[in-house]
Amino acid sequence: MDIEKLEKLLKQPEGFKLDFKECLRLDTDSDKKEFVKDVCAIANSSGGRGHIVFGVKDKSREVVGVDLEPFDEERIQQIICNRCDPPVPIKVDIIDYHGKNVAVITIYKSNQRPHQVRQTGTFYIRRGSTTDVARRHEIANMLQENGLTSSEQTLCRKVPISELDEEMLKQYILGKDNIFEVNKDLYLEGLGIIGRDSNKSEYHPTMGGLLLFGKNPQNYLPHTGIRIDYDGRVIPVRGNILEMLDKAEAIISDIFKDYDYPVQSVFDALSNAVVHRDYWDMSREITVKIEEDQVSISNPGAIWYRGSIKKIMQDQNPPRRNPWLYQRLLLMDKKERFLNYGLGINRIKKPFANVGQVRVYSFLNTNLFKIVLPGRKKFPKLKADKSQ
Repeated sequence: MDIEKLEKLLKQPEGFKLDFKECLRLDTDSDKKEFVKDVCAIANSSGGRGHIVFGVKDKSREVVGVDLEPFDEERIQQIICNRCDPPVPIKVDIIDYHGKNVAVITIYKSNQRPHQVRQTGTFYIRRGSTTDVARRHEIANMLQENGLTSSEQTLCRKVPISELDEEMLKQYILGKDNIFEVNKDLYLEGLGIIGRDSNKSEYHPTMGGLLLFGKNPQNYLPHTGIRIDYDGRVIPVRGNILEMLDKAEAIISDIFKDYDYPVQSVFDALSNAVVHRDYWDMSREITVKIEEDQVSISNPGAIWYRGSIKKIMQDQNPPRRNPWLYQRLLLMDKKERFLNYGLGINRIKKPFANVGQVRVYSFLNTNLFKIVLPGRKKFPKLKADKSQ
């Protein structure tokens, strides 16, 4: 790193990938633990490479310089190797900044997230400019991103097989003649719809199986429903994914029946939400809030892979958080809602080109993805049919 890159860092605010510190202490076990915690948190946070800049006052951003003795790269590498699992790749640079030594530890983009502090067993992440303990869904998302786990294939051990709709299974999977009856459980297990509890040798639906074929999935997974917030009322929508989409589209169509409003964009946003939402996050449902001046569709699941909103809008085939669900919905949905699936943001925006701005947000701190469309007041009312 050179002085020009350092000056760019000094002009930036602290955040997920940048931290400023006056000094580095590695004398005690507690010192080493705090240092490794900060390194792991930056490595675990979404984005590219990160930096910890030493020799700079946190609030005033005054460059005060550092004692170079702790910045032995080999020793720092050894501390990280002994205390991070897996180790985090880093580099140490010393820069002469107008006669004062500034040390920059570059934390490279990691493909081995999540990184754990071995001594405590804790996973850390950055929340804005602070280091915090990673939540369950954040750890799960990092594991999922690297193909180590999947919410869709999580076994729902408290749910009996009888909660799967037999008629739907025959229609989409087993065939009307039920030719797989003899080995039905093995067949459904192979497709990831059910799984075996190794402790009891019993079969139970997977989360994905319940979401697609469950009779009443929200009885067991209450966070997987859809809420329509309109005119001071909250309308809950329940059922398997395709049932919910059908019901939600009918309700939304009725709300907008008197307006020339492009409801298809709302439908597309909902389809994207059910495929792309974070099913590990059990704190809330997908919500459609309909107001006069705007319509917002929000779901748990900030951008989970390395990229930006601009990048996913340009990507025709972005990574999907729930590929198992997407692949099966692609085959099952007779309305072909998922055939043109990217994240579909450009398609959602198109009908509003001459009306107003479509805003897209990804809130990492609250794990929320949100699309805000212009409201119906910007669209003309449909003329009443005088013949009736």
